[in-house]
Parts: sequence; structure tokens; C-alpha cells
Amino acid sequence: MELAIAAETADTAVPTGEELVARARALGPALKARAPAAEAERRLPKETIADFQAAGLFRILQPRRWGGYELDPQVFFDVQMALGEADASTGWVYGIIACHNYQMALFDLRAQEEVWGPDTGTLIASSYQPVGKVERTEGGFFLTGRWSFSSGCDHCQWIFLGSLIPPAQEGGPPEMRTFLLPRKDYEIVDTWRTFGLKSTGSNDIVVNRAFVPDYRTHKATDGFFCTNPGQAVNTAPLYRLPWAQIFVRSISTSSIGAARGALAAYIEAARTRVSTNTGKATKSDPVALTTLARTQAELDGMVAVLHRNFDRMMAAVRAGQPISIEDRILYVYESSAVARRCADMVDELIQILGGRAIYSDHPLVRYWLDLNAARAHVANDPANAGGNLGATLIGDQVQVFFA
Repeated sequence: MELAIAAETADTAVPTGEELVARARALGPALKARAPAAEAERRLPKETIADFQAAGLFRILQPRRWGGYELDPQVFFDVQMALGEADASTGWVYGIIACHNYQMALFDLRAQEEVWGPDTGTLIASSYQPVGKVERTEGGFFLTGRWSFSSGCDHCQWIFLGSLIPPAQEGGPPEMRTFLLPRKDYEIVDTWRTFGLKSTGSNDIVVNRAFVPDYRTHKATDGFFCTNPGQAVNTAPLYRLPWAQIFVRSISTSSIGAARGALAAYIEAARTRVSTNTGKATKSDPVALTTLARTQAELDGMVAVLHRNFDRMMAAVRAGQPISIEDRILYVYESSAVARRCADMVDELIQILGGRAIYSDHPLVRYWLDLNAARAHVANDPANAGGNLGATLIGDQVQVFFA
């Protein structure tokens, strides 16, 4: 099978980053048109997932041996921002599902063959909450539990689930791993009724004592130290990045796109808005103009930091150099602050637009609700990463859980 895959992927044309972003932007009108129905259904339509597949958007971080493009993460995040600009829920689901192709590349080759051998376009969902019950058994584990917030799970055939493995010896520490299960081994429970990110279909997952072989697990320590079994076959520098650096940005980056979409809607409204109370045109209001300028500059700054961080990390892994833990802690913190910064910016834009902006059909309202939902994710809470960064800056001891 390896020879067949190699022959197939050797001739696969890899699009440029610019081409992929252009494809994502071209989907914008359709994504906006589908948004109301998607919210009513509380999940993305199948047509949107099919569009992503046809455009090759899921393949950006996938290994070449499996028909992927192995492009730098900057391309992946630029695509996510372009999709989030049209619809935040769409950008959110895309980022989460597509980043799983990166983690799948870190798994043992046997697991990769099970997932991608029959179909290289197979998609994987997730919930990394460490809430499952794990029992050791010969050759692997039995997994039981209920996980929440599995975005886009209805469109996926496999799933990653987080759990702590009890220590092998009494008094030892538990071990965090990601468990990989096929669709037949879990149930999706429809629970997703929220005020924002309504279309993400982030339902619950229930598992009843499913057997998971050891090779279908991924150790958190391997992701942290970049000693993943999949690196033996996926040898591109891309797969030597810390897994957490990819994951946290997949959670925060759709917010930049959503804020860009909100800013575009704000500009469109501000061009013609005249207050019925004061008679003042928004386009002549210095407060409105200054807010517009500040928002644009802050968004540019967030994108610049995102690109700078991955430029540095990719340069390091290409040179065979480690990425310092101090930099990794900084990058995780910078990612964690994105959603809240974007929500605050859009909140300010809505206030400037006055009473009309409180109507549910105003173009800014969906972005505002989605951003306030996005900020609730644990990876988008800067309080979780701020202590480590602060301790690093003053030279104190840090406890790194995810970087």
C-alpha cells in the first residue's frame, strides 16, 4: 500500500497558499447565504464540507504520503481567517477538523493506515476534555465516558477523545493521551443549543467501554517533546512543531476572521448611517473613525504576530533547532488573548452604530454573538496561560501544561 500511495501523491499538484486562500474567499458568498439555515439546523450543511473537500482545504496540513499538501501553518490559518470572515461558525469548524489531519500525522503509522488507507479524505472530530474512564487491558485500553463540545462531529468518521490513563504503579502520575475511535464505537448526542457559534454542531460524544489499541493513542508528552511516532514516516519539518502550537491557534484564529467580517459590515453601515437623534453622519464622527482605525490596526497586529510566530518556529525546525519553552509559552498566551480582544473590538463597533445594531438581523450581530461564544473556550482564556508567561518574564519557576 505504501508504494501505491507514494506513486499517487508524487504526481499530486500542490496549490500555492495564495490559490488556497483565493478558493476560501470564493466560497464567502455561499457561506453567508447558508448561515441562517445552518444556524437553524445547528450544524454546517453537507454542502459546505463538500466545498472544502473539493477545494482541497482539508489537505493543507495533511502529509504528502496521504494526498496532502504539507504546507506551512501560515497558509492553514490564512484560509481559516478567510472562512471566518464570511461566517465564524464555518471558520471554527474548519479550523478544528482540518487541524486534526496534523495530529493524525503524529500517530503510529498503523493508525494512519486505518483512517486514511480506505479514503484519504476521511475527517476526524474531537473532544480533548480529559473526562473518560480508562481501563488497562492487553494490547490497549477500554474507554468509557461522555465528552462535550465536539465541533463538526456529524461530518466525521473518526474522533479524538482526551483521557487520563491511571498510573501503572501506585503513587505515580496519570498520563494524558488522545484516544482515536471509529464512528461505530461512539454515539453523538444532540445537545448543541447556544447563543453563539450555533452552526458548529458541537454535540456530546458517548463511549461505552470501547477497546482502543495502544497504537491508536497519542501521548501528550510526545506532542510536547516532539517525539511522536508518526515522525518516523512523516519526516517533513512541519511535523516537528509542538502539537499545542497548532491546536491553540486553530481555536483562536477564526475570531480574527470574524472580527474582519464584522469590521467590513461596520464600514458598510457607517458609510450611509445618519443618527435620527443627532443628525450626525457616522462617517463624519471622529470617534467612529478613530475606532475604525484602531480596530484595523489591532487586527493587522494580530495577524502579524501569528505569522511572525510560525515564521520563527518553521525556521527553527527546518534548521533542526529546538523552539525555546519561553517562546512557546509566549505564543500560547498570545493565541489565548485573541478571541477576547476580537470580541471587545466588535462590542465597541456595535455601540457606535446605535439602536439599529440591537436588531437580530443586523450584519454585526451574528459576529458579535459568535465571538462572545468563542471566548468561552478554555484555550481562549488568557488567565490559563498568563501565569506561566508572567512567571517566565520574572524568572520564576513555571509549570507548563500545554505549550
